[in-house]
Amino acid sequence: MTPPVLETERLILRPHRVQDFADVAALWAEPETVRYIQPSEETPEGAWAKLLFHHGHWQALGFGVWVITERRSGRYLGETGFFVTPRQCMPALGDAVEASWVLAPHTQGQGYGAEAVLRTHAWADEARLWPETLCLLNPENAASLRLAGKAGYEFRQEVQYRGGSSVVHARPIGGR
Repeated sequence: MTPPVLETERLILRPHRVQDFADVAALWAEPETVRYIQPSEETPEGAWAKLLFHHGHWQALGFGVWVITERRSGRYLGETGFFVTPRQCMPALGDAVEASWVLAPHTQGQGYGAEAVLRTHAWADEARLWPETLCLLNPENAASLRLAGKAGYEFRQEVQYRGGSSVVHARPIGGR
């Protein structure tokens, strides 16, 4: 499966490459990046596993996560897309397709996240590979909650995950 390359006015969204490892490792080693996502910064081993997880999704499932790059400079800005993972939360999410987005702290607040997320969701709406997507969010992450709203997500339920409460928002594929 060859993942599609998506474009916007300012961005190119492309599949992960092995050459992205340093950027992936730097992104996930930032305390500000992981503050609302996971308990601590990612190790290089964990970053490598994330990179392969994203690469493998396209091969195994026909969808996955894209690298967000700035069109003008080619600079790595973050990642966004879709995945399935066996989360250990209560109540369980089952085999739901989840949407995700993460941007390097120095790129936040410039509209890149919304531009990338809206483009990947337009792709999902066209591809119609599943009926809906979920996003699991920390209720304190105001920026991600706003972005979820812009993308058409609505609150579905609260879950217990990694020793705390998270919120699940859902969005039907094909529009709002």
